[in-house]
Amino acid sequence: MSTIQQAQQILKHKFGYDSFRLEQQNAIQHILQRKDCLVLMPTGGGKSICYQIPALLFEGLTIVVSPLISLMKDQVDALRANGIEAAYLNSSLSSTDQSQIMRLAQSGKLKLLYVAPERLLQQGDGFLNFLRDAKVALFAIDEAHCISSWGHDFRPEYMHLARLKHLFPGVPVVALTATADKLVRKDILEKLELHQPETFISSFNRANIRYYVEAKKNFYEKLLEYLAKKKDESGIIYCLSRAGTEALAADLRSDGFNAMAYHAGLDKGLREKTQEKFIRDEVKIIVATIAFGMGIDKPNVRFVVHADLPKNIEGYYQETGRAGRDGLQSEAVLYFSSGDVVKMKKFVMIDNNPEQTRILIRKLDQMAKFAQLTTCRRKYLLNYFDEQSPDQCGSCDVCLSKYDLIDATIIAQKALSAVYRLNQGFGLNYTIDFLRGSKSEKIREEHKLIKTYGVGADISKEEWQVYFRDLVARGYLQQTEGEYPTLKLTDKSDDVLKGRVKVELVKTKTLEESNATKASEAELVYEKELYADLKELRRTIADSSNVPAYIILGDSSLIEIAAYLPQSLADMRKISGFGDVKLQRFGKEFLDVVLDYTRKKNLATRINLKQAKREKKAKAPIKADTGRFNNTYQVTLDMHRQGTSINEIAEQRKMSPQTIANHLAQFVESGDLRVEDFVSRSKIENLKNLIDKYGYMSLKTIKDNAGDDITYNDIRFVVSSILADSN
Repeated sequence: MSTIQQAQQILKHKFGYDSFRLEQQNAIQHILQRKDCLVLMPTGGGKSICYQIPALLFEGLTIVVSPLISLMKDQVDALRANGIEAAYLNSSLSSTDQSQIMRLAQSGKLKLLYVAPERLLQQGDGFLNFLRDAKVALFAIDEAHCISSWGHDFRPEYMHLARLKHLFPGVPVVALTATADKLVRKDILEKLELHQPETFISSFNRANIRYYVEAKKNFYEKLLEYLAKKKDESGIIYCLSRAGTEALAADLRSDGFNAMAYHAGLDKGLREKTQEKFIRDEVKIIVATIAFGMGIDKPNVRFVVHADLPKNIEGYYQETGRAGRDGLQSEAVLYFSSGDVVKMKKFVMIDNNPEQTRILIRKLDQMAKFAQLTTCRRKYLLNYFDEQSPDQCGSCDVCLSKYDLIDATIIAQKALSAVYRLNQGFGLNYTIDFLRGSKSEKIREEHKLIKTYGVGADISKEEWQVYFRDLVARGYLQQTEGEYPTLKLTDKSDDVLKGRVKVELVKTKTLEESNATKASEAELVYEKELYADLKELRRTIADSSNVPAYIILGDSSLIEIAAYLPQSLADMRKISGFGDVKLQRFGKEFLDVVLDYTRKKNLATRINLKQAKREKKAKAPIKADTGRFNNTYQVTLDMHRQGTSINEIAEQRKMSPQTIANHLAQFVESGDLRVEDFVSRSKIENLKNLIDKYGYMSLKTIKDNAGDDITYNDIRFVVSSILADSN
């Protein structure tokens, strides 16, 4: 058996997954050849698998360098739950416990040992001698971006890790991170002094996260309205200041929300207690500074809210990436005000270091640009990390919005005239205050004499901000970068000022639910009552084992159980996340709950749907039995048979094209229509292969692995034809 086949066996039997994701397999193959590498994978993408599987195949001990105690504990708990010998060394352990762990490591009984960077290379305690005796086989440097001073989370103690290649020249080193632009990647490779390293970069796209930006005006009222829809879900709200976290958490509690504050200034015991409650779902909302979350491996965080503007795209990406680590639909909401940019510039400036200050201000400007986009936000994020992306993602607020345009030629002329009259030397807020005729002392007296002063008093400050943002996006104005950005005219400005062009700007936008959103919510149909029963059992098992619930099984695994209704332990093995040890430990407990539920509800198993059948069964033609469908389906069928297209039917019936496609897919499943009427033969064969590989209960997985020309409707029609063949 080859090493990669052995790795696949471990993936299935230890971790309970059928196939590798993203660049996992390539990275593992490289590490198994005892070569250095850098692995970039999005949060929740499965970076840890890249070193955990080699650790189980290598003889000797794998040392994992991790910056946070909570992250170590989570990883070790998860490994032990899968029957893997692992431990951590940090200040939370007594000296007796630490000595015992070191003896276990030296005896060869441990496969993975998690340590903090400062512990790994500290002087005077013989720890390096201990490592030599322990026969280290692999070093894994987690959160490797911490080594770069250009990164968003620089930690000086990481700088000493370069010594590893000198002290253990024959031991491979794998560096892992979720967030690193080109500059930071180069820094990681150089400062760790890796030997001829390979870099494995997976897509940065977190397809299950929807990105939204809201104006910050009436922030608290908007937040309450948003959270009211998320009562039973876990979420993190990030604030800039420690005082802000405590005040907001207190306000939320007074309004009936289960919220607690977290920041570095709180007592250590209180921080640990708060974090533990959140991990165990005893607290639903954490209001925190960025000190919270880096070490959190909680997979069922459904939303991340930024009450203040993050300092850079890397930090924003990592913080929003704490949502939806289990792959289920989640949201990232940023409340933005242009005043935040001014406020944040004071925080990013570094005394006596103009070069780094310049870089940090540029990063802040890029973050502000993200918040002010009128184009796809996901595309901007991915392009920032040098990854190509379609112009529209269908799941950010820009792509989901319908924009109403107005003739804003006069508004544009007022704005551009103000910039011109102010000699293109002032920023956005000053220009808006000038237009609105502000009596503030900051408005220069000579400017109050200019004819343009006060001509925009009938428009609110917030509306002017939207108009200026749109003018910049459309190229009628430009905004400089730097600590004090100013507004400048462009080549297109003159035509506006002289009335030679008509200018249309956004007046309002309406957020609409996209077909992609609807499809994702309907991907896996499951028994919600059974799902609740399974969650309760999971909580009981977790409490008795003194671990967070997700260590036992993730939400996505419970949803699979509630969807496929396994009827035996052999069926249960097909559920993602059930490795050998978990199946042995509590597979029967979960199975008993399913069996009891299906008996009471008289439901049959759907486990055969977990994998599509390769062979078609011969069957007699099915004649239309329209009595099985209601009148609205019949109308759709009749119109289709008259040659009317899906979009035309939708328009005439005042329904969405998705609804019409769903009607027709039912007739494909019943045998009344042919799949070839809707999908080309080449697409059908491609999709059947993908469905055979991934199953057809998760349309999104199929879509992610199909070409850009494949639509959700294509997938639905082919799935319906397979279901027809299995009847």
